[in-house]
Amino acid sequence: MNQEMCEMPKYKSYKVVHALKIKSIELDIDRANREGKDTHGGAYIIAEEEDFAEIMVDAEYVKKHNPKVGGYYVVYDGGYKSWSPADAFEGGYTKI
Repeated sequence: MNQEMCEMPKYKSYKVVHALKIKSIELDIDRANREGKDTHGGAYIIAEEEDFAEIMVDAEYVKKHNPKVGGYYVVYDGGYKSWSPADAFEGGYTKI
């Protein structure tokens, strides 16, 4: 059988996650320079939901996920933290 003609299996998500839509991101290096401090290389994520404090993420998170404004900061059961583009997240999850 020709592999190009085969459709890959489809999966539907059933996971429950915690997530916040990202309003802005401030790189720690910018804050450190402004405040005359050392940098940890990470960033501060500010959520659109105003009831939440900023979230500090480390350099490894920034390098791996390259978060962008408008996307979602996502925390899975077990504590794994990720980033998702808005279209993908909103197409797969409904707020409960």
